[in-house]
Amino acid sequence: QVHLVESGGGLVQAGGSLRLSCTASERTFSDYIGGWFRQAPGKEREFVAAVNFYGTSTSYKDSVKGRFTISRDNAKNTVFLQMNSLKSEDTATYYCAAGRRFFQTTREVESWGQGTQVTVSS
Repeated sequence: QVHLVESGGGLVQAGGSLRLSCTASERTFSDYIGGWFRQAPGKEREFVAAVNFYGTSTSYKDSVKGRFTISRDNAKNTVFLQMNSLKSEDTATYYCAAGRRFFQTTREVESWGQGTQVTVSS
């Protein structure tokens, strides 16, 4: 497992942008798939995006394709989520995730961050 810390959440108007960062304390983070989930009040935690070890392959939830971009900088042990054209329905707590295999469900995640709040006002 790795220890993950998120940053970059906040309040933004609809149509605006935010960039989330997730930094791991271990230098072995490059051995993990990195990704993001989100959870809105009263809803289940859902997959948002994931990136492979080298940053060369990505996967996205359909509703964020074309608006969100996931990337990573292994030299900094960090995964990023650039969120553009934000909508009110993107409002949620965003959690960084890591696992040994490519994931799209919570069952496949090995490590979680503490979460960062993203609020989009309409």
